[in-house]
Amino acid sequence: MKQACKWAQHYGPLIGRLLLANLFVVSGFKKITGFAYMASVMGGKMPSLDPNLIKLMLVVTIAVELGGGLMVLIGWQARWAATAILLWMIPVTYVFHAYWGLPPDQMQVQFIQFHKNMAIMGAMLYIIANGSGPFSLGRDNC
Repeated sequence: MKQACKWAQHYGPLIGRLLLANLFVVSGFKKITGFAYMASVMGGKMPSLDPNLIKLMLVVTIAVELGGGLMVLIGWQARWAATAILLWMIPVTYVFHAYWGLPPDQMQVQFIQFHKNMAIMGAMLYIIANGSGPFSLGRDNC
């Protein structure tokens, strides 16, 4: 058991960063390749906003997802990246995954997405608290 704990302490942060960052890097890249589609999806969720503001918000989203995801992945300034992702996820989760009041056929999917985002926010808090760990470009431990 001690050997497993040592292995997990040594490699766990790297593997965790790889798994967590994958979500954001892939999502950010897909938003670049499907920019017009994503702008229309965002506009549908926030119809009262100017389309140019929606596009600006999408650019910020791509920067946070792709830039922050890559920073977490390589462990460079991971605490700052995790903080940016966490703060960005709060309004995104509320706006895009508000499951309350939805019809039953939509509620379950958004309930899962909402709580998935809550778990990811917990992972970001873990990185903020503990740093990027071994095998990172910037060992940012307190």
